[in-house]
Amino acid sequence: MRLRWVTVGPFQENAYLVTDDATGRCALVDPGDEPARVAVMVRESGATLEAIWVTHAHLDHVGAVAGILREWNVPVFLHEADLLLWRLAPQQAAAYGLGFDQAPEPGERLRDGDTLRLGSLEFRVLHTPGHAPGHCILHGEGIVLGGDLLFAGSIGRTDLPLGDPVAMQRSLARVASLDDATVVYPGHGPATTIGTERASNPFLNGVARVAGASSR
Repeated sequence: MRLRWVTVGPFQENAYLVTDDATGRCALVDPGDEPARVAVMVRESGATLEAIWVTHAHLDHVGAVAGILREWNVPVFLHEADLLLWRLAPQQAAAYGLGFDQAPEPGERLRDGDTLRLGSLEFRVLHTPGHAPGHCILHGEGIVLGGDLLFAGSIGRTDLPLGDPVAMQRSLARVASLDDATVVYPGHGPATTIGTERASNPFLNGVARVAGASSR
């Protein structure tokens, strides 16, 4: 497996490209903005783009989807509970004074327990609501593609529309049960590990409980 990423847009979101070097197939995870830069990453990989996997439908994670689909006709995967957020993305953007290029509604669904296959790679879908009702993380190959569930030293905020602090607490407990060595690649900020966060993140080690918002 090879993992590349670019940090894009005013929200400094991490758009990831997962590649199976054995077969030359790749998938984009959360192309959030700057589709031209994301497209360069895909082309420079030399791999064939097969899908777009969306952890959740906040505007900063889906803003480049339309532009990418104009270059590559590939399926888009999203949990059905986030379809409302997908449809409201232009309004989300307008609230921040931003424009938005709306993509067609995703045709494929992420479901808890499903396995996404990319060549020889496999990622298990874990539904982890709280930051958004359909938020999912993708776990496999020793990593988590974590969206806005867990950050280095922090967690995703729950004070946005459709956020749910109680669901977030359950989702954090679920991700905390993964192996310590699992590397977390979050939607914002640097990578970390489950072990590091279990030891030092106040929302995972019991020092703090979810009560609305965090740093992102």
